[in-house]
Parts: sequence; structure tokens; C-alpha cells
Amino acid sequence: MEVKRTFDLLERYHELYLQKDDALAGKENGQWVKWSTRDYIQQSEWVSFGILALGLEKGDMVATISNNRPEWNIIDMALSQAGVVHVPIYPTISKEDYDYILNHAQPKLVIVSDKQLFSKIKPIVEGAPSIKEIYTFDAVEGAKSWKEILELGKKKEAEYKEKLIEIKASILPDDLVTLIYTSGTTGFPKGVMLSHKNLVSNFITTAKVHHLNHNHRVLSFLPISHVYERMVNYHFQYKGLSIYYAESMGTIVQDLKDVKPHVFNSVPRLLERVYDRIIGKGKDLPYLKKQIFFWAVNLGLKFDVVNRSAWYNLRLKIARKLIFSKWKEGLGNNVEIIVSGGAALQSRLARIFWAADMKVLEGYGLTETSPVISVNNLTKNEIKFGTVGTVMEDVEVKIAEDGEILCKGPNLMLGYYKAPELTAEVIDKDGWFHTGDIGIFEDGKYLKITDRKKEIFKLSSGKYIAPQVIENKLKESFFIENLMVIGENEKFASALISPNYEFLHNWAGMHGIKFRDNLDLISNPLTIARIQKEVNEMNKNIGLTEQIKRFRLVVEEWTPQTGELSPTLKLKRKVLTEKYKNMMEEIYSVDKGGVE
Repeated sequence: MEVKRTFDLLERYHELYLQKDDALAGKENGQWVKWSTRDYIQQSEWVSFGILALGLEKGDMVATISNNRPEWNIIDMALSQAGVVHVPIYPTISKEDYDYILNHAQPKLVIVSDKQLFSKIKPIVEGAPSIKEIYTFDAVEGAKSWKEILELGKKKEAEYKEKLIEIKASILPDDLVTLIYTSGTTGFPKGVMLSHKNLVSNFITTAKVHHLNHNHRVLSFLPISHVYERMVNYHFQYKGLSIYYAESMGTIVQDLKDVKPHVFNSVPRLLERVYDRIIGKGKDLPYLKKQIFFWAVNLGLKFDVVNRSAWYNLRLKIARKLIFSKWKEGLGNNVEIIVSGGAALQSRLARIFWAADMKVLEGYGLTETSPVISVNNLTKNEIKFGTVGTVMEDVEVKIAEDGEILCKGPNLMLGYYKAPELTAEVIDKDGWFHTGDIGIFEDGKYLKITDRKKEIFKLSSGKYIAPQVIENKLKESFFIENLMVIGENEKFASALISPNYEFLHNWAGMHGIKFRDNLDLISNPLTIARIQKEVNEMNKNIGLTEQIKRFRLVVEEWTPQTGELSPTLKLKRKVLTEKYKNMMEEIYSVDKGGVE
């Protein structure tokens, strides 16, 4: 069965994986509920019939605002094969963004996951005239259930069966299948129009980079409304893996132990947190065990895929048995592959996880490229730490004169919805998409991202600063959860630092530092001096121009929910600049007649 449109995956399931009893799985009332291949195919069809019975036509739009769950896939496939465009929206964005997206996309229906979202969205929907009804996945008093669409489809199957067959036959690979609004770091979100071909080409090609198959399981917890998790979700269906959806971000540790997955997708910040917690526990071990623990860690940090001596391999075998096997056990004991994307991964993290026999495959892409442009390839053994791997099959990449990465291929979006002028800004007359990222090729084939073009800024001396490079180095510190490097048009670079408060509290306790609250703690000269020590260490390893001369600690912890980070945990620099405007002015005021 050749897959050309996303819903062709259902036919592929029918041909290859019909006996699978856990194609999809999710939690209901704390218990895992499995959906067989037959359930998935049948319920997708019924919902398609229900959608048609409600009067929706090819080209109409339906929005979903939901956590990851099997029902999301049923809605997604039902819309796809009925020719209806799916508009998945993050469940954590602001009311202003919901208002903008729902009025810009003009969906006919909205499906939300739970009572909280229903309450949040209902008043917004009342101001969006295109929307006829809201449905919910969970049972919510006063709301219509998605099962009403399914039951309607069951009743109307005979009436709409032939019509669905006709619609499916009319859908072409180049037809629009989804509209994904990028969270962005500035301004309102842009609606990225993706076709069946965009997504299908990407999930078929990425399926070739590893060996896992229908005998393996995956745990999904990154937002499925984001193109990264969604495309890989299709990729797993294409290969027949069983997909288990985590109950929430807070249940991941328990879900990993329950599901015992062989693979999961992550973003670097989550891997950093896992590593930091493991190291934190290692520091609390008795002396002898602690020595063995950090011997293994130091060995792991020197791991290389190719250039390993027999002596190194012997020590690695011992380290895996004594220490790293426990790391793997904490993640369910079966993890073979971790896919990392969304931001730059520190190469030390890739090395240590590989040493622990969990292979991290770092990739790169954007919503506009469906999303993967390049990835480290396990099948071909094309792995290089510190890079985002080799360019995908059928995708072209070239580096512009100013260092920007340009891309072409079947994964490139149709354009931005209702914004031809914005599309023309990023896709040039020769069809090259301008990613906004700066990069180079190492060894002639491994793509390495060095910074964001728009985030690079000049000091008043005319010297350029690449903030991401500095930020990634400083985030290696256990004391620092997040930071933003600043200094555009100023004499030197500075930083706003959001500390790792959990670690900082433990440190303060060990040093007898009393504090009322976080504000009191970060105002303490001992705390400031300790963070200064971390900054000084980092400054030793970078050029004079890039060094952080001053910093300020902020009391807030930055999250997507509070608005400082995007859903994929990237800094929203415009939001942060506005929020800390006075603090930033104060940092530089001493050089403009102020007082330090």
C-alpha cells in the first residue's frame, strides 16, 4: 500500500497491522485503555460520516485544542479523509492568541479536551461567528461530547458511505490537510499551510533513520498540536509502533515505568532536567558509590560513536553495568532511541545518553518544512555529536553568503494562510525557503546550526553577539534554569538569569542560608556571588566580546504557561524584553550616568 495522503495510513494499518490490539493507548481514570487497529479504522470512518452529516464540506476547517490522546488521532484521520482541514491549537496559549487564531482560521467546529479548556474557549467562541459548535473529549456538563459526532456517523453510515469514497478519491497529495499556527517569538502566530505531500514525504523519509518496528512501543508527551510530535506520530503509525500517550507532563516518569517504551521524542530542556536530577542524586551518594558514579559520568562525557579504543569499551561495559543500567531503568529499562528536536542539544548530553546505551538522534527543522530538514541517521551510522545530522532524502539545503540555511523539497509548506506577502518574504523567487537559522556543513555533510539570524545582535562596538551559543553554555550550570543574553547597541553583553530554584534551595540549605522567599534568596550576596562564579567559569572559555559582564537574577520561573517560553520551550525574546525593560535599563544605566 503506497501512502500518498495522511489517511492512507489507515489502509496501511488494515493491510499490515490489523491484529494489533494496542495501536493507540491513553489513560482514563488512571488506567491504560488500548485501542486496536480495528477500533482506530472503524471509529475514524464513523466520525468522517458524522462530520459530513453535520454539513461540513471539503475545504472547511475544524479546530482541536487538546492534550495528546488516542481520540485526537481519530478526529485527525476522520477530518483528513473527509477533505476537512485540521487546525490543531496548543492547549497552553493566551486568550488573545486563541481569539486571533479562531477568527483568522474561521473553523466550523472546535473540539477541546476538558472542562478547563471548555470554560476558557466558550466565551471566545461566542465572538467567532464561523464556529457552529464546541465538542469535548472528556465528559463535561453542559457541553456536547465528540461521541455525538461518532454516533451520528454510525447512524448515517449507509447514507454517506459512497460520498466518503468519492471525497477520498478526489483528494490529491498537494491538497491542504492542516493549518498549523506557529507560536512564534514575536507578534501574532502565522498559519502554516501544509499539504498531505509535505507531511507524508517527511514521515516516510524519517522512518528510514532507525530500525524500530511494529514490535516496539513509544511514549508520546510533547504537544501533538506541534508539527514535530505530529509528524513523528504519523511516522510511528507508518512503522506500526504502539503509541501510548502520557497522561500529562507531570506523569511522564510514572508513564515511562508503566509503558517501558523503546523510543520517545524530547526537547533538549527535558533531557537537561533528566540529567540534572540524576547528577543531583549522584552527589548525595555515600563516598565510595559517589566516586564510582562520577567515574562513570566522566567516562560517558568522553563517549564517541566511532573512535573508541578497546580499553575505553571495556570501561564503558563496566560503567553500564554498575551505573548507566540504573539510568535506563529509571526511564522504563527499554529505551533504545531518544529523538531530540526543537532547539540545540548540548553535545555532552548526547554523549552521556549514548554512553548509557540510549541513542539520542538530534534533528532540525521548522513548522514550514513539515518539519525535518536534517537528522542524525542511525541506520546509515551517520552520527556526529554537535550537529543536526545529514540532510533528508529529497530535501535540498544550501548555505547563503550570509550563512543562512536555505531549504527546498517536498516538505516545504504551501505558504502562510491569508498572507502571501509574508510567504514571499521567506520563499524567494527561486523557491528557496529562508530558515532564519545560521549554519555550516561539517565534514561536507553534517549540518550544524550556529545561531538564529534574527537573534544575532551588534554591540555598540560593531561586534556581533550570537546569544544562543552563550545561553546554551551557561545552561550547563545546575544553578541556571534559563537565561536571555542582552546588549544590542550597548558596550557589552549582559544576561537576565532565571535560576534553577529547586537546586538553589538545596544549595542554600547546605550552606545555612536562610531566606523568606525566592526574592529574598536571589537578593542574598552569597547567592549572587555563587552565580557570578558560574558566569566567570563560562567567560573563561569564550571570546572577550561574548563574555557576560553583568547579570541580574529574576524571581520568576519562565514557562509556556506564564508566557516567557513558546510551547517548545524557546525564549520569547520580545515578551521577555518588554517584561524586564526596567531591569535591562538599570543594568546599563551605570554607563549612562546611573549608579551601579
